[in-house]
Amino acid sequence: MAGIYIHVPFCKSRCIYCDFYSTTDLSSQAEAYVTALRREMNMRRGELSEVPVETLYVGGGTPSSLPVPLLTDLLNSVADIYPLAEGAEVTVEANPDDVTDEWLSALRRTPVNRLSMGVQTFDDTLLHRLRRRHNSRQATEAVERCLAAGYTNLSIDLIYGLPGQTETMWEDDVRHALSLGVTHLSAYALSYEDGTPLTRMRDEGSIRETDEEVSLAMYRRLMELTDEAGWQHYEISNFCRSGFHSRHNSSYWQGVPYLGFGPAAHSFDGQRTRRWNLANLRDYIQTECAPHECEHLTDDELYDEYIMTRLRTSDGIQIDQLSPSRRDYCMTMAEKHLKRGMLTLKDGKLRLTRHGIFVSNDIISDLMH
Repeated sequence: MAGIYIHVPFCKSRCIYCDFYSTTDLSSQAEAYVTALRREMNMRRGELSEVPVETLYVGGGTPSSLPVPLLTDLLNSVADIYPLAEGAEVTVEANPDDVTDEWLSALRRTPVNRLSMGVQTFDDTLLHRLRRRHNSRQATEAVERCLAAGYTNLSIDLIYGLPGQTETMWEDDVRHALSLGVTHLSAYALSYEDGTPLTRMRDEGSIRETDEEVSLAMYRRLMELTDEAGWQHYEISNFCRSGFHSRHNSSYWQGVPYLGFGPAAHSFDGQRTRRWNLANLRDYIQTECAPHECEHLTDDELYDEYIMTRLRTSDGIQIDQLSPSRRDYCMTMAEKHLKRGMLTLKDGKLRLTRHGIFVSNDIISDLMH
């Protein structure tokens, strides 16, 4: 199997915490960009060499900010160039205020069968502080519209540890999300990235970073509430109803080959070669072959990636997939965490325990080469 990721680097406005590659200059470049995407896809169509495309993910930026004719044309073009396997998972990210009945109706005429919405919080004060374009009512109504349109495979993103967010406010967000009928939830701790307005505001003292213990308490409550609702915690930041895990994201953690199209998009051949397009929209549009760089992973780097990605998931590390020397090293480094109850070994799989999740970075670092 294989996956395809398409980066749409356009946003109508920028959120204060975001460091993903994007621009607000949509109107003058959108059409030329979609043309450049088709060009790159056609030039690289031989890279998958008849491997069936099981997942397609259109992210950003904000894909839903594209004019509807361009978005639908893009989606249908992908299916023409890279025929999708039967039952393929096809996801598009959307901002709640872009989700209209007309938009959904147009999307139904494409292969899209899964939607992912960046809600972040249902608190209007926090949304305003983050400079999100939508409000809580719009987010709730967008979910309702998606479900009414037949999109039952529906994910939303939430962020915890926001400046001014209390544990009660976070619990209200999670409870509301679970009540809406969505099938997947991605929840991330707020991170302060270099060069973002959020980081500048913190450094200037206009906002205060949430105490780490409070963030941990929020994450703990998230696990409790999703568990009470019968949801599966299948990756550190991802939760779902049974049968609704993100197949595309899971392929990243399982080392499945994927192609990434657009500036700043990454690709992996499933062996040891990674490629990433440079984060420059103008050059991407104007250059015949998308400017990019590649790296070839060493055996040590492949091992480290396996540890880092697989230990984040509920599947864990399959010990017998490691070479004898790697297996011995991994188990030696894991011994103290097994004794402390932070790791468990069952059916040949090394997994984080519920307690181990809270110190996962330290454990992963210990097991890496």
